[in-house]
Amino acid sequence: MPSIGRRAALGTLAAAALARPALAQSWPSGPIRIVVPFPPGGSTDAVARLAAPGLQQALGVPIVVENRGGAAGSIGTGTVARAEPDGNTWLLTFDSHAVLEALLPSLNFSPDKDLVPVMHIGGAPYVLGTAPSKPYRTIADVVAAAKAQPDSVSFGSTGNGTVGHLAMTLLAQRAGVRLTHIAYRGGGPAVTDAVAGNVDLIIGSAAVLNPQFAGGRLRPVVQMGSERLPGLPDTPTMQQSGFDGFLAEAWWAVFAPARTPAPVIARFHEALVAAFRDPKVNETMTTSQQARVVLSTPEEAKRFVDNEVATWGKVVRDNAIRPD
Repeated sequence: MPSIGRRAALGTLAAAALARPALAQSWPSGPIRIVVPFPPGGSTDAVARLAAPGLQQALGVPIVVENRGGAAGSIGTGTVARAEPDGNTWLLTFDSHAVLEALLPSLNFSPDKDLVPVMHIGGAPYVLGTAPSKPYRTIADVVAAAKAQPDSVSFGSTGNGTVGHLAMTLLAQRAGVRLTHIAYRGGGPAVTDAVAGNVDLIIGSAAVLNPQFAGGRLRPVVQMGSERLPGLPDTPTMQQSGFDGFLAEAWWAVFAPARTPAPVIARFHEALVAAFRDPKVNETMTTSQQARVVLSTPEEAKRFVDNEVATWGKVVRDNAIRPD
């Protein structure tokens, strides 16, 4: 006969097993929180707020977008990782998620074990830009200048360990050159200095830099997607510039706390698809954000995220990169 303690434990497990189907049937029953682990104003915040009205319409409950920035996105991400798996808290995050464990080995949660991918929303390629006053028109110009004078060519990014920084680190390795990295705390200061010519180059997502290109304040040098963007038809990709297989894309994805019931994830995924397929939302994503909209399944999202973690985590570890 099982001991009293064992019978109690079995009873708890049985109650939990019964509670999950009941939760799935009653969900949602109150406000839903979408945590964005960055300050307001960035592309991740914009994507979350684009989706919120459609989610509210599809699910019939208030959708609250909560910005919890800090520590390379780990503060807000940890909030969701430790949240109850009741379908009331979700994470909508950026490509930096892929390097959290490599960049911050002392995390008190596991992005892989404590969170489950729900959807890869889509992405926009990273683009290298420069002020019109600068001499760099192609990536070959950048490489030639850096070879002639090592460390003389500078580039700005939104911080140490960001995928933009890692992409330029990888570029320097493949080209056999040394570039000077200037880490900024956000896209705004980086863009301002690039436009002023205080830094030679800037690496940023097409979503961030396209308004500057359109206004003539910056000139695109190369884009890092698999194909040319419609908004930058005359700017070649890295692959077209002689760097085979070189891809670097900014992306957005949704995660849930581990152990969130599968039926709840399926229903939220369905609501996400409906929200992003709204014609106005889709148009904003493809024009303002310069995004390739994916809307993947959870299984596809996991494969995508795992690949990004493997790719960029290796760059972090190989170069002993640490946050600002």
